[in-house]
Amino acid sequence: MKKRILLCFLATLGLSIACKEEGKADYLPESVGAMNTLTVVIDNDLWNSNVGDAIRENYTAAAQGLTWDEALFSVTQIPQQIFSGAIRNTSSVLYVMEDTLNIAHMKSNMYAKPQKVGVIKGHNKEELIENINKTAKEFIAEYKALEIGKAQKRFEKSLNKEKALEDKFNISMKIPSIYRVGREEDNFVWIDRQIQKGNMNIIAYTMPWDSFKNDSTFVQDIVKMRDSIGGLYIGGEDVPGKKNHMITEKAFSPYVFPAEVSGKKAAEVRGIWEMSAYPMAGPFLTYIINDKENNRKLVLEGFVFAPATKKRDYMFELEAILKSVQFNVGDQKN
Repeated sequence: MKKRILLCFLATLGLSIACKEEGKADYLPESVGAMNTLTVVIDNDLWNSNVGDAIRENYTAAAQGLTWDEALFSVTQIPQQIFSGAIRNTSSVLYVMEDTLNIAHMKSNMYAKPQKVGVIKGHNKEELIENINKTAKEFIAEYKALEIGKAQKRFEKSLNKEKALEDKFNISMKIPSIYRVGREEDNFVWIDRQIQKGNMNIIAYTMPWDSFKNDSTFVQDIVKMRDSIGGLYIGGEDVPGKKNHMITEKAFSPYVFPAEVSGKKAAEVRGIWEMSAYPMAGPFLTYIINDKENNRKLVLEGFVFAPATKKRDYMFELEAILKSVQFNVGDQKN
């Protein structure tokens, strides 16, 4: 009987704490901050030491798959005494300090919502550096997931209502209304938007389920697939004696990573596209999604053309759009 009462008390206590945390979140202000920015709260002396070097090496490393080096995050450093008021509402924060504790963890919604605050403490610089390096991959993933969620929520304010993706592939994505369907074929949809110095593009198509059987040629097969689609649908102005179309950059193989999109296993591919007969190029991001229920591979890709312009945030917007894909219930329509 006593054991049962104790279990009931613990359950009630846990529910009470959860309700308090949820209630606290309801009253928090909305977080602020530009896309892919990170506020690092650290004393100036530490920032200018090898501790700061470790932070910069991890968080301002070059983002993969861009035409020139751009940092993963735009970092702003502030000392602890300035971290107060509205500054605490920044969505992504890394808090680093020497302390009597040696800890490293991520906290959610401390001062605003949605917010991620990475906390790193150590007795000395060596422990701080160890904790920075040990947690960087996890923290970066959490900051990135937060930004993806914030971007998708912004998209919801004005969504594209066109039905091409639903009609062709029985899927939906959170695509801002500024994007427009530019081309539809039996197994191909191209959606794009104009930007100041170029355009941002989304394409979708399917491949047979048994594509990419050979792991040893997986990257080469991806390149062949992309180049084939480029030849069929993504042409440019031809030059004498040559057909001009989009291909995968010849000089370097794309990066390929395992991923999960909409609860399905996928391959994430990042690299550079170029035109086969003309000096044009830009970054691309492709997801090859295992859609076993429909016996197919669904391919979603975003790519940018914006010469002499930074492209990190453009590609991040496309990533947020692609990751919003939902597979509609019911029979496939194409």
